[in-house]
Amino acid sequence: MPDEPIVEVVPTRVHGRYLVRQAARDVHGLLVVFHGYGMNASDMLDQVEAIPGMDVWTVVSVQGLNRFYDSRSREVVASWMTRQDRDFAIADNIAFVSEVVRRVLASRKVAGPLVFLGFSQGTAMAYRAAAGAGHPCQGVVALGGDVPPELAERGLATCRRVLIGRGLSDEWYDEDKLTADLELLSALGCDAEVVRFPGGHEWTEEFRQRCEGFLASLVEPG
Repeated sequence: MPDEPIVEVVPTRVHGRYLVRQAARDVHGLLVVFHGYGMNASDMLDQVEAIPGMDVWTVVSVQGLNRFYDSRSREVVASWMTRQDRDFAIADNIAFVSEVVRRVLASRKVAGPLVFLGFSQGTAMAYRAAAGAGHPCQGVVALGGDVPPELAERGLATCRRVLIGRGLSDEWYDEDKLTADLELLSALGCDAEVVRFPGGHEWTEEFRQRCEGFLASLVEPG
């Protein structure tokens, strides 16, 4: 019987994709957003642009590095990682997001707060970006996804405000996960606001309205 193969991992260069929607008038901030599993950057941009007041935010929609074809639509979609080589994928993703934010800040006129927003699987990326991307962040918006466990040790750096959305019939992000997140965020010194809304694992107009208020509250007067 031959020995089991030895697993080796080598760092390599890949190209990541992101979309930028420049603010239509005076810029109030930079919103960097992360899609859920089986979505792409364009899908997420469509969802976020439906939030009222987005015309004063520069929005950057980042696409996961792991692309594949949707089995029904044949559209190119993506995910952020699988359990295989998970720690390497986390490091790659954080480095990718850090470079995206650096490039946007260097190439465009962006004033006001930096906010990370994630939906479903992308929620973990929003928290990880706030904790480790190396750019001071004023807020995180998390819809239908939990805080990644390593933040218990790492913390959330400069971020002190979080908006969490949970659909009342969402079976994936249930009330127990929400309770655990609130306890962890409190221990990390974060002020977490919760929006519970009728619906499931999805965007709703009620949540978008609360996003509008949360984002507006992060903009300094004047």
